[in-house]
Amino acid sequence: MTLDGIQKHQRARIATIDTAMLPLKLIEMGCLPGNEVHLEQRALLNDPMYLVIDGTHLAIRKETARYITIDIIE
Repeated sequence: MTLDGIQKHQRARIATIDTAMLPLKLIEMGCLPGNEVHLEQRALLNDPMYLVIDGTHLAIRKETARYITIDIIE
């Protein structure tokens, strides 16, 4: 599953990222495999997504989130 499919308040762990497609700034801010992520909310037309990744609050576009593979935490 990719990050763009996560549901509100659902918790997940980043499995893999496509480093060629992600902005370096996201990687520097903690968007790395193994880090926990959860969706706080989505903007009006579901884009961008407001996420918390390992305690860091980020807003990213769905287009970018498609390059991040996650595993849902039950």
